[in-house]
Amino acid sequence: MRRRTLDLILTAVGAVLAAGLLIAGGLLTWGYNFANSTVHDQLAAQQIFFPAKGSDALKSDEIGPYLNKYAGKQLTTGAQAEAYADHFIKVHLSEIAGGKTYAQVSTEAQASPDDAKLQAQVQTLFRGETLRGMLLNAYAFWKFGQIALYSAIASFAGALILLLLTVLGFRHARRVDPAAPAFDS
Repeated sequence: MRRRTLDLILTAVGAVLAAGLLIAGGLLTWGYNFANSTVHDQLAAQQIFFPAKGSDALKSDEIGPYLNKYAGKQLTTGAQAEAYADHFIKVHLSEIAGGKTYAQVSTEAQASPDDAKLQAQVQTLFRGETLRGMLLNAYAFWKFGQIALYSAIASFAGALILLLLTVLGFRHARRVDPAAPAFDS
């Protein structure tokens, strides 16, 4: 095999890989934009707002350090959804039935169907854990979008490097002696 032939084959492979990375980067960017805008739109429609700055709701050490930066803002991002779910709803749910979960309280309520307080706790825990779960799903979807963004950046960077190497490869192939062997014997 001739050196020029080998150079052209390797350069063409680099060009194909660069094209593949550009396509992957484009698709990953689309995925990021889709995840980000969907999460934003769905959360914005819920009209959830963080407690106002300085309010009693943010004074707890379990809540304040995590939510103060969002005080008074509308919940519209995955990071905000995670903070609200894990450091606001979860804290309040733990105060309802002495830290028991919905499943535990529901089991107790089934054994005591006439206990109105227990039935109310079941309803409150169910609603709170459902909202918390939905917010954490929004966070997960948003996080997939963030991963897609970083992957898109890496794909575009890889494509840029391969395109540069492709240009250099074609340039080198033009300069090589057409009769030169690819490997010295």
